[in-house]
Amino acid sequence: MGVEYDGSGYCGWQRLKHAPSVQAALETALSQVSGDTVKVHCSGRTDSGVHATRQIVHLDPPVKRSEKAWVFGANTNLPRDIAVRWIREVPDDFHARFKALARRYRYVILNQPGRPVLERANATWCREPLDDKAMHAAAQALIGEQDFSSFRAAGCQSKTPWRHLHFIEVHRHGPLVVVDVQANAFLHHMIRNIVGALVAVGRGEQGVGYLAELLALKDRKLASATAPGCGLHFVDCVYDSRFDLPREPLGPNLLAFLGEWTGERELPDNPRFAYRRGQPGCDLPRCDQSQGEALTGKLALSREPLA
Repeated sequence: MGVEYDGSGYCGWQRLKHAPSVQAALETALSQVSGDTVKVHCSGRTDSGVHATRQIVHLDPPVKRSEKAWVFGANTNLPRDIAVRWIREVPDDFHARFKALARRYRYVILNQPGRPVLERANATWCREPLDDKAMHAAAQALIGEQDFSSFRAAGCQSKTPWRHLHFIEVHRHGPLVVVDVQANAFLHHMIRNIVGALVAVGRGEQGVGYLAELLALKDRKLASATAPGCGLHFVDCVYDSRFDLPREPLGPNLLAFLGEWTGERELPDNPRFAYRRGQPGCDLPRCDQSQGEALTGKLALSREPLA
């Protein structure tokens, strides 16, 4: 499934006992459609307040239903801030999380003197002028397979701080400053911590070499504040073409004026992609060794992910 959601009213993707979650809302809606309990798995768990325009979800359906019945039935039972965009049958070896080749997020900053109203839940407000070119230059130190200990939350559960960041770009479009970033996966609060450091560079509080310095320190305690969740959007998850999942315009709609369709980039040369595609003789790269590879057959749903 492809799923879209506004994360403002949720504790994040993952089901919790003490707070509402996107996962719980979706599973409840799908269970009503099937008449039986439905469990879903997502491509990436999003944090509290984080949005998604293309979260990919899979499930093992307990009953047969048409694609139309799943989509319309789920959306009838979902709250207005969550929607299923599409659903497709996929091969048995598909897994929303373990077969993902890349995950992409966009962080939107509204850089203007006055506080926003209509955009307040979908962008982070920064009143001080930001130097987007300095922010972009500083961010390039993060590209590649590296130890991101300085950008992981204290409560991060990943067994390794290593991730492969494919690209990170900072662009200005009028008052909007957008951080566009893709990696194999992300640590807990990794993007928000990166953006917090970039804002310090954009304000002139730190130099262009600041993120390279933080990366070398490998100490989160020495880094900048974590950026708010409201500006973060999970916009894409990349899979092997053989799964034939629908392609969609990149979100959020706040950036529709850019005119991009999927905006896909060529993936870097890395054995991870051969491994995820099941090609023989390929070892699991270091930054993926914390993830198991138990796969089952399912349906794939599209929703919003966690960073």
